[in-house]
Amino acid sequence: MHESKHIEYKQKITPELEKEVVAFLNSNEGGVIYIGIDKVGKIVGVENPDEEQLLLKDRFKHNILPSCMGLFDIVLERNEEKNILKIIVAGGYEKPYYVKKYGLSEKGVFIRVGSSAEPMPTRQIEQLFSKRTRNSIGKIKSPKQELRFQQLQIYY
Repeated sequence: MHESKHIEYKQKITPELEKEVVAFLNSNEGGVIYIGIDKVGKIVGVENPDEEQLLLKDRFKHNILPSCMGLFDIVLERNEEKNILKIIVAGGYEKPYYVKKYGLSEKGVFIRVGSSAEPMPTRQIEQLFSKRTRNSIGKIKSPKQELRFQQLQIYY
């Protein structure tokens, strides 16, 4: 099995792993990241799977915005007598997702292109963000239903 639009291999946990998760969150279908498999598909395994699962959960929880909790799962698998971590990432519904320390910029927002995570162009970031904002404002129910436009300006 090779890397693809939906599959990413990592020999070990890398400092840029959030970038890969963000790219899958910003896609429609999501994807799977395997930790303990090198780029050519050879199983190398992970040393401390329990510790690494907790580390990954904490990194995703604290380094990706908006919150991606509930949109990923980390599963321990055994293959060829070695432990592998399988990170299943769903496509998010609050796009664009981004790496917190870089913000909503090309350095922080990624999209999956083929088998790699690429920076999302600024224009696409703006389009996705405006859709998210429109959807969320439209779903807010006003406590006052008898409103005039002048009152709407005051409230919103």
